[in-house]
Amino acid sequence: MHVRKFGTGPVFLTAIATILGAVMFLRFGYAVAHVGVLGVVGIILLGHMVTIPTAMAIAEIATNQKVEGGGEYYIISRSFGLTVGGAIGLALFMSQAISASFYIIAFAESFTPVIHWLQDAYGITISDKRIISVPATLGLSVLMLTKGANMGMKVLYGVVAVLGISILCFFLGNPLTETPRDMEYITRTVANPDPFFYVFAICFPAFTGMTAGVGLSGDLKRPKKSIPLGTLSATLCGMVIYLLLAFKLGYCAEPDALAGDQLIMSRISVWGPIIPIGLACATFSSAVGSIMVAPRTLQAIGSDELLSPGVNRWLSAGRGASSEPFNASVVACLIALVFVAAGDVNSVAEIISMFFMLTYGSICLISFLEHFAADPSYRPTFNSRWYISLLGALACFWLMFKMNGLYAFFSLVIMVGIYLLISFTNPEKAGMAAIFQGVIFQLSRKLQIFLQNAQHGPGELNWRPSVVCISENTFKRTSAMEILRWMSHHYGFGTYIHFHRGYLSKATKAEADALMERLIRLARAGHSRVFVDTMVSPSETSAISQVIQLPGVSGHENNGLLLEFSKVHPEDLDTVVSNAPLIVANQLDLYVLGSSERKFGYHREIHIWITRQDEENANLMILLGYILLGDPEWSHGMVKIFATYPESRLGEEESRLRKQIRAGRLPISQHNIRMIAQTEQTDIRDLVNHHSQDADLVILGFRYELLKHVGKELFLGFDEVGDILFVRASGQKMLATEKEMGELTQTLGEEELVRALDEGKPT
Repeated sequence: MHVRKFGTGPVFLTAIATILGAVMFLRFGYAVAHVGVLGVVGIILLGHMVTIPTAMAIAEIATNQKVEGGGEYYIISRSFGLTVGGAIGLALFMSQAISASFYIIAFAESFTPVIHWLQDAYGITISDKRIISVPATLGLSVLMLTKGANMGMKVLYGVVAVLGISILCFFLGNPLTETPRDMEYITRTVANPDPFFYVFAICFPAFTGMTAGVGLSGDLKRPKKSIPLGTLSATLCGMVIYLLLAFKLGYCAEPDALAGDQLIMSRISVWGPIIPIGLACATFSSAVGSIMVAPRTLQAIGSDELLSPGVNRWLSAGRGASSEPFNASVVACLIALVFVAAGDVNSVAEIISMFFMLTYGSICLISFLEHFAADPSYRPTFNSRWYISLLGALACFWLMFKMNGLYAFFSLVIMVGIYLLISFTNPEKAGMAAIFQGVIFQLSRKLQIFLQNAQHGPGELNWRPSVVCISENTFKRTSAMEILRWMSHHYGFGTYIHFHRGYLSKATKAEADALMERLIRLARAGHSRVFVDTMVSPSETSAISQVIQLPGVSGHENNGLLLEFSKVHPEDLDTVVSNAPLIVANQLDLYVLGSSERKFGYHREIHIWITRQDEENANLMILLGYILLGDPEWSHGMVKIFATYPESRLGEEESRLRKQIRAGRLPISQHNIRMIAQTEQTDIRDLVNHHSQDADLVILGFRYELLKHVGKELFLGFDEVGDILFVRASGQKMLATEKEMGELTQTLGEEELVRALDEGKPT
């Protein structure tokens, strides 16, 4: 059994020992020299715009869920999903392991006074500090592999004590030159100083240690208490110390002295040797903190089985009652030794900072999304604010590119590459977790309410199809779903309801659920953007009554109903005829699709037939043709309009139709409009069968009064054509306003307009 033995103290000490590290002793004087005291204050505040929101986000997430081993990795993976968490976790592990080598190299720098003393006193020359850093790495590795985190914490207590004494001695020290008489020291810099963000990039690693204690989550007795308290207190304590340090350095030394001496703090301190000793303790403690946390991250990744099975078993194995990550520690120590042996990790250190930024940004983003998702199960005992988390996330990603755009880009590329690799090897693992479902739910809810509140009327000019289709023949004929998919691809919204006949019961509900799964698979296979559902009802009329009353899923009320029948076996026409009065009475556009075995042919030609009885239907049919062409399957298609009027009205109607299409900015070629003279004896069926027998879809209007008179015969007799869509508009749809028509006429003149339209010239 894994024994949890640590409290809040180790979290605080691990974090503060990492925060007050190499940068504070070696490079903070350089920062004050190049950007001034006020500039360093800006760097500290800007850096803590990242670290404080991250610390608050960690505290919030940690108090909402049980935090196991793995620290930051565990928090990210349980919120974003294992594949995303694994990608960030591997990058985080590499950052932590390489950070240990960075701190050990800085640890070797603390021996500079000793090296100078050996050379002056005994003539011993040491030109390569790896003679110190490599044995130190080996010693630290042996310490961690044999004694584990328990021994590491004992060392950490002593290290932090020495660190505290060295900082106290520095603040008790006196200025190196005459005491400044005014506040000019807060703005003075060296000549030709380095740019602000270059200095920021050097100083930022000083602020990245606040999450070091989170890595001990698997060894904490009460992580929900220890992580927030230890992390936040270390972050705030470190910020105060750094602010005081900036003013002390600027007050006690000239900019040139600060820039020229890495160990300037030892000259200011009341006892100079304590500063190199403190540097050694700070860097060694930071290395201990990193080498303690990195293996626990890797062990947690292995426990989640994100790598190959053999590697997972080996990495997740632990030793002793505390399940010390011995194998993962071997990997971390080897990585640290390789980079220490290389001797120079300056360029790698920048990439490390990028990965830390990426990790912090992800944590802040999780916190923001959790607030936005409003998940009832998200009830942390510590609450941050959504705008603080958002600020932290934006600051992270912005600063990444300000520090080094090239490294930021490659960091993101590497992260994406790791994510794709884990996704490929673990297809069963969840990708983006349920948090995004909550975000989408909240966004959809707010948008629907907004659209409903903004909808003051039908809005003829803003009309778009919001069509609901109900059919019992979903798995026999797919034509209705196809045309609904085309109508809703870009301009409209479609809802497809599969009608399951029966009375609602436990059994029929189970049957409907099974059909729903089939329906979703069918929609997914067709790359459909249609919302699908099932409905249990005893009859077609009761089902249609329920569908008519459904709220619009898109936020707009449904304005049309689509029914379908087979031209080969037209039994379903009885349902259409018997329920048409109900649909018309509720002021919905009625679409009746006659499906054929052609299945829309080659998706090349849409023929729209306009008769003298289609005063209200014509514009809706023309708009439908335009909308259908917006789907990729009709990308090479065209609309042809056939208008049949008495010969005496042909010229007038042709001019009006052409002008209206042009003013409405519809991409219908003027050469594809054909006027056909019609007499009282002319049957529209004959004309359609003759002229549209090769059309892939025919759109034809009908009047409800005629449907009442002739019944289902209205839809029959079109045997020579393929699929045909009958349209009955509930009201007039406008292609263009009277103002647009008037402006077009005024611009060209009536005669010139007709001539331009005939020739296909642009207006």
